[in-house]
Amino acid sequence: PEVTELQQRLLDIPDVYRDGSTSGSYDPTLTAAVARFQLWYGIRGDETGVYGNDTRAALESRTAAGTS
Repeated sequence: PEVTELQQRLLDIPDVYRDGSTSGSYDPTLTAAVARFQLWYGIRGDETGVYGNDTRAALESRTAAGTS
């Protein structure tokens, strides 16, 4: 469920996860989207493509909460 929420939030950011799925699978497409988000928004606290605490905080601050 956490990966699906990540995917849904990334879909809310224009052009970051274009045509991405909400399958709940942390696949190479999702890894690339997380890396793109980190690059575009200057997030440096996590490894590239890793959805860590800094990336999560930045993404959550820019997107609406999902249903959980």
